[in-house]
Amino acid sequence: MKAAVLGYGTVGSGVVHVIEENHDVILEKSGIDLEVKYVLDLRDFPGDPIQERIVHDFKVIEEDPEIGVVAEVMGGTGAAYEFTKRLLKAGKSVSTSNKELVAQHGTELLDIARENHVSYMFEASCGGGIPIIRPLRTCLNAERIDEITGIVNGTTNYILTKMIEEDLEFSDALKEAQDMGYAERNPEADIEGHDACRKIAILSSLAYGKRVDYKDIYTEGISRITAADIRYAEKMRKTIKLLAYSHLDDGKVLAMVAPYLVGQEDPLGAVKGVFNAIFVHGNMLGDAMFYGKGAGKDATASAVVSDLIEQAQTAGAPVMSGWSDEKQEMQDVKDSCRQFFVRIPSDEESLRQAAAVFGSGQFVNADIEGETGLVTGILSEKDFADRLAEFGKAVSFIRIRD
Repeated sequence: MKAAVLGYGTVGSGVVHVIEENHDVILEKSGIDLEVKYVLDLRDFPGDPIQERIVHDFKVIEEDPEIGVVAEVMGGTGAAYEFTKRLLKAGKSVSTSNKELVAQHGTELLDIARENHVSYMFEASCGGGIPIIRPLRTCLNAERIDEITGIVNGTTNYILTKMIEEDLEFSDALKEAQDMGYAERNPEADIEGHDACRKIAILSSLAYGKRVDYKDIYTEGISRITAADIRYAEKMRKTIKLLAYSHLDDGKVLAMVAPYLVGQEDPLGAVKGVFNAIFVHGNMLGDAMFYGKGAGKDATASAVVSDLIEQAQTAGAPVMSGWSDEKQEMQDVKDSCRQFFVRIPSDEESLRQAAAVFGSGQFVNADIEGETGLVTGILSEKDFADRLAEFGKAVSFIRIRD
């Protein structure tokens, strides 16, 4: 089976490396003799053995009948979207790690793939190297999935782990993540939660069968988390994680992405560094947890190549996976309930006011000058927001995972 790779950046070079390094293993396990014939990129790579396979004209790949599978690892929703459509219409299966493209155009691209008897697959789009898409559509296809919760962004988990273990402020931990290659020069998509939002939208669409629009998901990132928050968490025997969550109840989905205080005994609390973990709850199975590297060149590339192998194995009988075009009805986040942790000034007047506004709660002392912490009772998001506005003095707040 001849393959092409669109983009020779971090993941694209990883895809070539995995195919070539593990060629014999792939052949032995799958019976597929996978070979990269072309790599599309605007650049040249003098001195790199890949140069002899570099092409600058997309039509070379589109019109070559030998190319049966293509890895799209360009990123973005511009050329990647147009090229993917054209490849599917040309009868070539496409595998991608591009969660932005899948979240925005996945429904359309899956339909085009079905119409042309090929497959559009995106294992690497949601959990890096964690197998999660394939289990949802195969191993768990006898289950009625009603909840997905997890750490789905390796960059933010790496940053939070560094803040916890090395007592770093957010900006210092972010710089280290960038130096290690785990965070982009412009890290907004990761640190503001947009990446995790797109991933939980894809997972929810696949699990519940209807299109979950990522724009409908309430999203917060970790850029406001400080070393002081970490100290409070430690006092409460908790840690801080960016969680993506969705729950199906009575036909409506509640979904959100936000930092949470997570108990150290919680399996998600033990997930460190660039690792991700995703809990899936089924009505018969109960909880299943998927754990592995959520960031990194080879981990992501491995997931892309696993799709290419399956696409090669099922050529002529494409894999049917996806969701309907019907838009999923969403539950208003304001109605969801939980406990909250609030940092407040520690002067007597503020303490009296906080007790009056938030009700009885547990105070937390982390030896931070001029302030203390308060754990509220269970409140709805709307009720908490109203009380927070009435109090008017809060330093910050974090939700608590029950």
